[in-house]
This record gives sequence, structure tokens and C-alpha cells, in this order.
Amino acid sequence: MNLNGTTEERNEALRFAQRERLAVLSTVSAENLPEAALMGVAITDDFEIVFDTRNVTRKYANLAANAHVALVIGCTNGVSLQYEGVAEELAGEALERYLPVYFAAFPDGVERRAWPGMTYFVVRPKWLRYCDYRQPPPLIREFAWEK
Repeated sequence: MNLNGTTEERNEALRFAQRERLAVLSTVSAENLPEAALMGVAITDDFEIVFDTRNVTRKYANLAANAHVALVIGCTNGVSLQYEGVAEELAGEALERYLPVYFAAFPDGVERRAWPGMTYFVVRPKWLRYCDYRQPPPLIREFAWEK
């Protein structure tokens, strides 16, 4: 990971992301049109985002065709995280590794797991911008991962 900021600022961004439970996920449809969805997310210590969705949703179809996504976490109190990454549908051992992270954030997710067509994704980061406008001057830091 390349840092435009300190390790402490990276950790501050991570703590912020892990406290938040909602994000807006942006995907692109088969018609190349933007679509966005507000959803529940859990964040790993590596800035990976874990979420569930049913395989009948627009986001699922979009992710199956194009795994590149953008998300925004936060924004109601002057702090936000802009996020770009690549999504992967989880199955098998990988799913079992990430489920504890998701269920820790969303205990009711255990019940949803039984819903028809329930699937899980992990998004691995490529680029982040953490912004805290509560202070003058605002703290704005970017983090990038190797491609």
C-alpha cells in the first residue's frame, strides 16, 4: 500500500470505516449506466469490505458482469471515505473466513444467510480517500494499493 499520510492517519481512517455500518455502493449496469445502493458493510483490518446481497438484485447482476466498484462510507458528520476496489463473490473456504467479520457487524446476518439466493462479496481496495472536514484545515489523505 502506498500512503499519502502517516500510519496513524491510515489507522484513523480504518477505525472510522469499521465504526460505520452503511455505505453507498456504485456499480455499472450491462447498459453501461451507473447504479447505486445503500447497504450494510463490514470492514476488515485490511480495508476489505464484506457485504451480503441476494442473487436477484441489480447489484449482483452488475457485479457478475463488472467487478469494479466505488463506495462512499460516511458523510453525515464531516468525515467520509471514498473507496474504489474490485469485488469477488465468496464461496467455500473464503466465505467461511469472511463470515465472522460480517456477522460480528451484523448479528442478524446469521438469519439472512438462509434466505433464498443469499450471496456474499468481499471488495478489495485499490484506492481510498479519507476526508475529515471537522478541522481546519481539513485532513485529506489518499491511500493506494499496488495494481
